[in-house]
Amino acid sequence: MIADSVIGVAGKILDKFVEDKDLKTKINGELRKQTLALAQEQAKANTEQAKHPSIFVSGARPAIMWVACLGLFTNFFILPLAEWACAIWAPGITLPDLQTEELMSLVIALLGLGGMRSFEKSRGVARDNLKK
Repeated sequence: MIADSVIGVAGKILDKFVEDKDLKTKINGELRKQTLALAQEQAKANTEQAKHPSIFVSGARPAIMWVACLGLFTNFFILPLAEWACAIWAPGITLPDLQTEELMSLVIALLGLGGMRSFEKSRGVARDNLKK
């Protein structure tokens, strides 16, 4: 998590410049509290974005999911069938390869979003339909 790395860097700076352990502990605690507050505000903003009635605001995440789904479908279903067909009827044709590294990065990120969605549902804060 980015917040942990920020706190880690700030802790190293505190170690160099602040000698009083009580003051160091107080500053570190305040930094953690501010970081947590920032993360909570970001979560609220994400929730409000998902509730928005406009597809251009709330539809960004589903659009990315559909792009990833289409990429996986193409890479693991369409291209193998097309290669098989080309091997039979047009052996001289080579099909282009998808850049699966970028695609898999996107899919892994989306699986993380799916995990967050499952967590929201378990806490009872997830939206049940698209038209609220």
